[in-house]
Amino acid sequence: MRHFGHISPAARKGLFHREPCAFTADSPAGMLSVALGATLYSPATRPSLADDVLKQAARGVVSMVLCLEDSIDDAEVTAAEANLIRHFATLADLDAAAGPVARGSGDTQDPAGPDIPLLFIRVREPDQITDLVRRLGASVRMLSGFVLPKFTEERGRNFLEALAEAEAACGRRLFAMPVLESPELLHLETRAEILRGIARCVDKYRDRVLALRLGVTDFCSAYGLRRAPDMTAYDVHIVASVIADVVNVLGRADGTGFTITGPVWEYFRRQERMFKPQLRRSPFLEGRAEELRTALIEHDMDGLLREIELDRANGLLGKTCIHPSHVAPVHALSVVSHEEFTDAQDILGPGRGGGGVLRSAYTNKMNEVKPHRAWAERTLQRAEVFGVAREDVGFVDLLAAGLAN
Repeated sequence: MRHFGHISPAARKGLFHREPCAFTADSPAGMLSVALGATLYSPATRPSLADDVLKQAARGVVSMVLCLEDSIDDAEVTAAEANLIRHFATLADLDAAAGPVARGSGDTQDPAGPDIPLLFIRVREPDQITDLVRRLGASVRMLSGFVLPKFTEERGRNFLEALAEAEAACGRRLFAMPVLESPELLHLETRAEILRGIARCVDKYRDRVLALRLGVTDFCSAYGLRRAPDMTAYDVHIVASVIADVVNVLGRADGTGFTITGPVWEYFRRQERMFKPQLRRSPFLEGRAEELRTALIEHDMDGLLREIELDRANGLLGKTCIHPSHVAPVHALSVVSHEEFTDAQDILGPGRGGGGVLRSAYTNKMNEVKPHRAWAERTLQRAEVFGVAREDVGFVDLLAAGLAN
């Protein structure tokens, strides 16, 4: 699979200076953690689950979470588990019929159809991990891992031990994506110790932790808050402070950190707006496609776009999504601009190890080699999986292409 693999090769060639690379569920963890992009959640109770997965893949989704936790009623868990088992078997059969050549293509022209996304199951309790892996049988090869809710050191240890046991039983690499959402992490008097405990736990299982996810809805719930569609998570100061502390402890660029994904955006239909639209603050928009810009504003994408930008500025990558309409904006804003790519290449170029300062090729900033090195390295990692836009290609062009199917 690849990002923008659902559009034609000719269209990709017109958009990208460097196209997104192809990857599979067996690619290195470092690549997959960056490639997650917009991770779309779906309740595991959906009767057409396998068809839904394929439909979303055809629209550009590369990672999905099939949820057995908060998105379904407590009384539905048993039926939802059985539904998952059935639909994983269906997907495994379809994948086997497609064959290895089709699975690696990432192109819509392939007659076998779209690649199946990276699939994760969000469980409630550790025992579900080992039980589900056993019940999946051979179709476990379609599973990339599990999402672990309300993760703390104590709960996390049990989850990760169960994951290790399940991995040994099925002989397949399985990843964990812990969700940081417990009230103890939000509360000031317990936050530091909870963060230290989480850091100890995930460091011990570093090879199995693909990314850390933020449960901002749960954070807001603890104080009876809900952000409006014109506000981002960063406008809710109590939430912004937690995000900052999580990145501070768990997102460092010194080799000890993890990929931390952006919080969910809850809105997907028209709402009354309290502020002027902020869409024009998004990159690459100057003078382009006024009609698409207006359509985005009318569908309340302005707040989402602003939050995606703030996610990146605050050290987060990718985003939890609950609606398919959020996927294309996340992916379009994940593409590395030609200017970013040029700056990163200059900073990491031959002979730059000793430091120094140089004027950017775009002649609009100074690039300091040592302070900007970690940024440049992360930018080139993102460029590998999301691609580099052509010099004259902007966000609106990428979004329009992403929505084409």
